[in-house]
Amino acid sequence: MPKHSILAMAASAALVCLAAFGATPSSATVPPAQSSTGPGLPAPSRFVPGPCPEPPEPIEALDDARCGFVEVPENRSRPGGRTIKLAVAVIPATSAKPAADPVVFMAGGPGADTFDDIPFLVDSGLNKDRDLIVMAQRGNLYDQPNLACPEIDRFNAQAVGLGYDAEQAQQLMLKAVKECRDRLTADGVDLSAYNTTENAADFADLRKALAISQWNVYGYSYGSDLALTYLRRHPEGIRALAIDSVAPPQTATLPWTWSSAAEGIGAIFEACAAQPACKDRYPDLPRTLTEQVRKLEAQPLTLTVTPPGGGSLVKVVLDGGALLNLIVAFTPRPKDLPAALEELANGNPDRFAQARAGGSVQNVGVFAHGLTESIACSEWAPGHSESDVLAAGRKAFPGWPDTVLAQVPQLPFQYPACRIWNVPDRAAVQRVATVSSVPALVVSGTFDAKTGASWARDAARNLSRSTAVQVPGIGHWVVPQSPCAQRVLASFFAHPTAPDTGCVDDLEPEPFTIIPK
Repeated sequence: MPKHSILAMAASAALVCLAAFGATPSSATVPPAQSSTGPGLPAPSRFVPGPCPEPPEPIEALDDARCGFVEVPENRSRPGGRTIKLAVAVIPATSAKPAADPVVFMAGGPGADTFDDIPFLVDSGLNKDRDLIVMAQRGNLYDQPNLACPEIDRFNAQAVGLGYDAEQAQQLMLKAVKECRDRLTADGVDLSAYNTTENAADFADLRKALAISQWNVYGYSYGSDLALTYLRRHPEGIRALAIDSVAPPQTATLPWTWSSAAEGIGAIFEACAAQPACKDRYPDLPRTLTEQVRKLEAQPLTLTVTPPGGGSLVKVVLDGGALLNLIVAFTPRPKDLPAALEELANGNPDRFAQARAGGSVQNVGVFAHGLTESIACSEWAPGHSESDVLAAGRKAFPGWPDTVLAQVPQLPFQYPACRIWNVPDRAAVQRVATVSSVPALVVSGTFDAKTGASWARDAARNLSRSTAVQVPGIGHWVVPQSPCAQRVLASFFAHPTAPDTGCVDDLEPEPFTIIPK
């Protein structure tokens, strides 16, 4: 699922200079194919050393990294076709005696800047005892081609001043989607090739290209979907697999997002009710949220506020859909959500309005929306319709306005966007459970409103040697936010069949913010 606002403490992705990897603007054409090894056979994948990326905000871990590209076929079903280049960094372990089996990381999104995650991975100890391998999934920043859609970035910046589900917002978004698609296809990009099957094959080819006999896999959010697909299709060489904030391939569909939203938000409200001070101050949060969604959808607020990082005033529209999606995106943070809702109910929308204004600041050209659209439209949308999304929304939040419930959380207007994007249906290929005896760690946060914690069971029940951990009071992408989860992950990679999970037993959600009456 989309990475936007995955961590409350994370800064938004920086604008990135592509000079280190050569000029690769989003409109760059795909490099020509490598020669084939024989009739009808694709060229073998290979790693080509090169300089590391140089983002505007330097990533210290890249100073000692070994970087370059892995060259792979764009579409493996079309032998003799073009090749693409995927950016790779091998970050050395800090230990004097590292383990021989590295960790390879699979980022969320799809479409998020993988290299932007490196500081969180290093701070979480992923390269303490093992080398850490990071590869930008096909189409991402630093790749050739880069499936960025600055057209969609500019729409997102403009959208904060429109109703979340307004007709004007839909028209502008679909215009941006069409412009991006037209530009990418004119550059020769085969949009049908940007899918999870090809993504998984890229990682299988990377292992071979780097001559690694065995490695460990860690993926979060969409990266868990990818990791499970990789394990199912290319199990050789996988020593252990850890997935975080799980989106099981067999259940990852657009209507599914509503159940995750209800589960995560419900868990936050239940945790508040379990803390006496929070329960006393905010006695009926579900009712408060429902009232505010209804009120704002009927009478949206138009406000002028300063974005969280400062700067010029921004006009924002706060309606019911915007309110729900800010909460799903963890803005404000879960510990502040009850206070923010109470303030809103009493005529003070500042916390939500400022969070909405944050969307006006976009890192144009960084997020690979083209990959997002290709995967969402080929793997998550097929087999369901707008009416299925609405039905799932009504089940999750009975009594809410249909105009709110008709939109997929975090992915508004996705079905009409998919009609424009027009890629083949891959549901039958992708929606398959992964059954494996490879040791696995399945990590979830109880406050996760993007990939609900209970859905991890769908994955774990088919992994015969899995250890499942739920971390109380944490939202999406658990490991960087929880020192305990970091210890569990390290223990798992050291002892995959018997990790030490003891620290989880004593965890409780942190106290909620209590504002004066």
